[in-house]
Amino acid sequence: MRSVTNTLGIALVMALALAGCSRSDKTPELMHLRSSTAGPDEFGILPTKPLEMPEDLAQLPDPTPGGTNITDPTPEADAVAALGGNPERLKPNGVPRGDGALLARAGRFGTGADIRDRLAEEDLQYRRDHDGRLLERLFNVTVYYKAYRPMSLDKAAELERWRKAGARTPAAPPSGLAQDVLP
Repeated sequence: MRSVTNTLGIALVMALALAGCSRSDKTPELMHLRSSTAGPDEFGILPTKPLEMPEDLAQLPDPTPGGTNITDPTPEADAVAALGGNPERLKPNGVPRGDGALLARAGRFGTGADIRDRLAEEDLQYRRDHDGRLLERLFNVTVYYKAYRPMSLDKAAELERWRKAGARTPAAPPSGLAQDVLP
């Protein structure tokens, strides 16, 4: 009986050790969301236009992942139009007139052409470094908020900092002193 217990104990320790030695190239998942209902996902249902049979199947273009299709060539523009927006505003026209000064100010010290790739690599490494403890990974516990807490903004402290600097904050709630005076 004692040898069976020892064997099971060793097997359990080995299983936990192997679970902890996950591949380092795996993309860490910090957010684990699940639906608590057995029903359909209402956001997964997309109304599409009716299918049509092409006249010549040999002339169909090659499929392009993320590209358009014959049945629904402009789904985003259709959605914008259905919600009352202007689908023409989705077309890239360069820098909008009102954003030129902002872009010039933001890029005054130069910009890196590879900034998106570099940030993606740094974020992936950060998520690997902060992907939770062993039991959190085993039980799929969401550790996203804990991992990114050092980067979050304390809105009350930031609001107070701007007020002390003399900036007007008309859209923000009144200060603590003003709220204390209210009945």
